[in-house]
Parts: sequence; C-alpha cells; structure tokens
Amino acid sequence: MNIEQQIREFLTGQSAKAYQVFGSHPVHKYGQDGIEFRVYAPNAVNMQLVGDFNDWNGWNMEHQTHGIWTIFCKDIPQGALYKYRTTTQEGRVIDRADPFAFHSELRPGNASAVFDVDHYHWNDENWMAQRNKNYTRPMSIYELHAGSWRRDTEHIPANATPEEQENGRMLTYRELADQLIPYVKEQGFSHIELMPLTEYPFDGSWGYQATGYFSATSRYGDPYGLMELIDRCHQAHIGVILDVVPLHFVTDFFGLHQFDGGFVYESQYENLRYTEWGTVLFDYTKPHVLSFMKSSLDFWINYYHIDGLRFDAVSQLIFKNGDPNAPLNDPGIWFLKNTNFYLQQTYPNVMLMAEDSSNYIKVTAPPQYGGLGFDYKWDLGWMNDTLQYLSMHPNDRNYSRHTLMFSMAYFYNDIFILPLSHDEVVHGKHTIIDKMWGNYEQKFSQARLLYLYMCAHPGKVLNFMGNEIAEFREWDENKQLGWNLMEYPMHDSFNRYCRHLHKIGLEYRALYDTEYDPRAFRWLDTPSAPATVFAFVRRSADEQQAIACVMNFGLQPVTVSIPGLSGEWRELVNTDNTSYSGSGVINSDNIHGQVRLAPLSGCLLCRG
Repeated sequence: MNIEQQIREFLTGQSAKAYQVFGSHPVHKYGQDGIEFRVYAPNAVNMQLVGDFNDWNGWNMEHQTHGIWTIFCKDIPQGALYKYRTTTQEGRVIDRADPFAFHSELRPGNASAVFDVDHYHWNDENWMAQRNKNYTRPMSIYELHAGSWRRDTEHIPANATPEEQENGRMLTYRELADQLIPYVKEQGFSHIELMPLTEYPFDGSWGYQATGYFSATSRYGDPYGLMELIDRCHQAHIGVILDVVPLHFVTDFFGLHQFDGGFVYESQYENLRYTEWGTVLFDYTKPHVLSFMKSSLDFWINYYHIDGLRFDAVSQLIFKNGDPNAPLNDPGIWFLKNTNFYLQQTYPNVMLMAEDSSNYIKVTAPPQYGGLGFDYKWDLGWMNDTLQYLSMHPNDRNYSRHTLMFSMAYFYNDIFILPLSHDEVVHGKHTIIDKMWGNYEQKFSQARLLYLYMCAHPGKVLNFMGNEIAEFREWDENKQLGWNLMEYPMHDSFNRYCRHLHKIGLEYRALYDTEYDPRAFRWLDTPSAPATVFAFVRRSADEQQAIACVMNFGLQPVTVSIPGLSGEWRELVNTDNTSYSGSGVINSDNIHGQVRLAPLSGCLLCRG
C-alpha cells in the first residue's frame, strides 16, 4: 500500500497501521540512507524539525496535502532526540513531542527519540504458536507496577533523584526479567499484567496519564529491553498483559494537548474536553483519532507480542462522564466496537479485557451480536461484595449471606475475571489483609479464606503485587514491596499457602475447563449449619473430576453435613493447616459428606 493510501485510511478512521507512516523511520531515499519524519498537524502554519543533531535549530518541514508535514534527514543516529517546532495560526511557536515516537527521553526531559524497532530477534515461536484466550485453560494473573515491585538499593547512580537515593533505583526491563520471571514461576502465576508502560511524565500517575502512545517508557530502558522481558516471559511459559488507557491523555503542553494550536486529538468544545482528573478526553468523533488509538493498540500487539490488553476506565467510554444514569457515549462505544472487532479479526489469540464498573450488557459479546467485543470483564461487583462481607463482624454476617452469594446470580451474563487489583490497596483503602475484620491472627485466617474462595469461585483471577505476601502497607509507587515481611512466620506461611492455591488452580481441571458453563457449578445445601457456612461444587467438562469448596465465616467451629457430597472425597487444602499458621483442624483423606472446620476457615475437596 502506498503512502497516499495509508494517509487516506488514517484520515478516514480505517487505519490500524498508522505507525508505519507517521513518526520517524529509517528509509533509503535520494540514493542515501536516512530518517524520514512525518507528522499530522492540520492547523499549523509552519513546522520545523529540531533536535540534538541540529543544536535545536529548526529545519523546515515540507507541507503536503491534508495537513501532513514531512522531512528527510541523513546522518541521524539511533537515540537522537527531537521535537516538532510548531507555529500556530495565532503566531505562537511551541515545541512538541512526536505523537508516533517509538522511544522518548527519560523524564523530566520530554523529547522524542529516534529508535528503529524492527530488528529485535524474537525467540518465542513456541509460545506464540500455542497461546489462546484461555477460556478453558487455567489463568492466574499477577498485576504489577514495574517501578516499585522491587528496587535496587545498592547501586544508586550519581545522577539519581532524591527519591531514588532514599528508596532505591528502579530496575531496568532486563533486570526485571532476571528477578521477576523466576519469582512468578515459583508463585504459580500463569500471566503478568503490567500497569501502563506508554510513556508518561508524572510517576504518581502510575502510567494512566500518558503522552507517548507508541513509546515504551524510558524509565526502565529502551524498547528492546521491554521486548526482551516479554520474550523471556514467553520462553518461561508466562503470558504478558498490558494495561492501556484509551480514554484520556495529559494536559502537559509538549504532548497531544492542542497539538498544533488547534484541537487535533480532543474536542473543540470545552465542555466535552476535560475529565474529572484534569486530563483531556480523546475525541472519537474524529476519524483520525480512531485510527490513532487503533494503531497504538495494534502496535503493542504486533511489535511487543503482547498476549492481552486490559482497557482502563471502560465505563467512561460507555457513558458520558462514566455515569450510568447519563446518556450513552456513542463515539466511545463506536470506538470500542470498531477497535475490538478489528483486533479480534487480526489477532484472534490475543485477549481483550475491560475494566468496567457499569452494568452495561454484552461487554464480552462480539460486536456483530451487539456487544463491545471484549473477551473478559473485571468483576468489580464480586470484589466489592466479597471485601464488604469480610470487613463485617462475623456476627453481622448471619444477615448478609446474599452479599457473598450474589456474584453467581449474574456471573454467566458476561465472561469475568475476579480482580483484587492496585485500586484496592491505595488512597486510604487499606491493603487486602488489612481490610479483614479482626485482630492480627483473625485477619490472616480470613485472608486465607478469601483466597480460597477466590480460587474456587468460577472466573479467572487477578492479584496485585504484595497481596501474596500479606502486605500491610498501602502501595506506594516510590517504594518497593516489603520483602522483609517474608522473615516473619505469619507472612512466610501465608505466601506458602498462596503458592499452593495457585498450583492447585493450575492443576485441577474442574477449576478451569468449565468456568463459564453454568451446568458445572452448584451451591450445596448445608442443613443445620450456621448462616456463615457456604459450600459449592464445580465439575470438569468430562464430569470425571469435582472440586468442592466448604467455608466457615463464623467464629465457632462447625461440623458440616453436606448431603450433596456423595462418594469419597479427599482434602486438597485446608486454610487451618498448621503449615499455614492455622490451628490444625483438618479432615482425613476419606471424607463422606461431613466436614470439620475451625472458625474462619475453609477447605477444598476433590473427587476423581
């Protein structure tokens, strides 16, 4: 396809490969090698290329049709910094980063960087050939923030920021690969989910307020470093999901905001332009904005071999201002349907996930059947109800049985992931362990019970870093996790318990191969048991294996008779096992319809 056709597709909203045309690209032209720069700035009066290769003195760019500006330059090295110097219709002169840059200057600098992303050698052919959407495979996701999972406190560079001098240096992508991959394998997670890596100026935004939608943040190295991290994950049979933010971008004036003096990426109407967070909404009534974001998502899958994309703040794209009582946001819905349909057709084995807090129907139905086209939706209702139940005094739980059971009333309306994400452990919300009712020991007992319920409940699972070590300190993006907690017996045994649960989830097919089949789940009657006792069973697709979960959320020990547990069962795990710092009330290997449980404890049973 020639450049004119590619530009036409970009302008009409049909392009998902605009990164092949715009930005900076090595080319052979006029009999010599060089870099060609191309930018869309329809409102600019003049555009110049400035960079460290011309002492930031402008080289005039050629104005072509449809607001396209271009220039060919020889002798531009890899890593060269540059910007576009824009003269607006009002006569202002402003320097802008390249919206299509593949690499960026390390913050607080904000220039774009020339980078040829075409020459990384991948070694993940086996993984790429067998990956799929995991509907009938086990999937346990470890969500993490690359800059604070672990830090180097020994090798602090001379130019380190005061924060880095105090809390340690962020690991590079390659250093993360060295430490993260063996840890994830040991813990039993099947996938990692990386919080946004699209370049962003402010550390405190965690990447959710971006400037570079094609640029992997330089905080942790260059694009090849991130490719190596993902490549090595794949070679270790770990999938990689990337958090993406298609709703909004920052107001920082070197970025997309009023890019050429006009409103290229946002609405010209002020009341439709800004979010409650002080950021700027993408205007999806403009076809080229649709092409821009669709191309960004395609780029991450195509160039970085990403296995899944998690879309942030989907409810804001569905409803105006994210208010379910407000009118539908038709441009946002069209963006989701159009983009997801394209991605599903082009990358049928890549997962698309929605972080959606609304009750909008058919989020995970295909667009051709009136849906939004996602493969999975975060079940925020399950998360809120479950954490609310566990924060209650056990005596009050007698009257709130429906709170814990409600998730199964709607579970089969969509395809759900059960998330305990970063949003639940910040801003005064307390960490997961600290949300539990009770004293120190009771919190641990209930946290073990929570993760048993999460493991046994239908749906894929997601846990934020630190949950697996029972972190009491709320997450701070400037500090690494409290790894010293593992020196304390309660935390060490809790992590050992979590590892065991993850491996059970990977091993027993009744917990994954029929997750979204309502015939494979059944609540079990527990006659004469307190209202704080729950039991359910799940069955494998061939019905040769069954897993039962029995839980006691009360303060008294119980012996539970369960008529539905016919046949002989064996206990896979008990939260009260002494090896997990419990009191030691467990069941024998041959269980026939009756289960003993300590207070605030539960167990998984297996038949077949």
